[in-house]
Amino acid sequence: MKVGPITLRAANQFVAELHRHHKPTQGHKWSIGLYNEDRLVGVAIVGRPVSRYSDDGLTAEVTRLCTDGTKNACSALYGACARIAKEMGYHRIQTYILESENGASVKAAGWKLDGITQGGQWSRSDGSKRRTDQPTEPKHRYVRVLVSESQ
Repeated sequence: MKVGPITLRAANQFVAELHRHHKPTQGHKWSIGLYNEDRLVGVAIVGRPVSRYSDDGLTAEVTRLCTDGTKNACSALYGACARIAKEMGYHRIQTYILESENGASVKAAGWKLDGITQGGQWSRSDGSKRRTDQPTEPKHRYVRVLVSESQ
């Protein structure tokens, strides 16, 4: 399998067709595809952290990762995202998975559990509601530190 570039439109189309519980994203910093021969078997979409508390300019976030079930595709994509983010100068990369998911792929790629959200629905201070068509269960945040603190 090989990693290659993919447009956000094509990555979002793959997500729309195959992701179990998330819809396409609004935007991205970059997206990559994972190819087995000429067949697209997975995508990763990386952007700014969704949480403003993590958005320090040096943290990237995998906002969507989706495969067709090809063995080891998820961990290959998580590993590639970390390598690309490091090359681009990011200090860390993070992602969230549902509490009901086991995290085997993200752990296999060398990421570490960094926290658990409370879950629930978000709303804005002006009273407007956010989307509620996506899972609201607690999520586990996994992080891969890309630059040692001494650097």
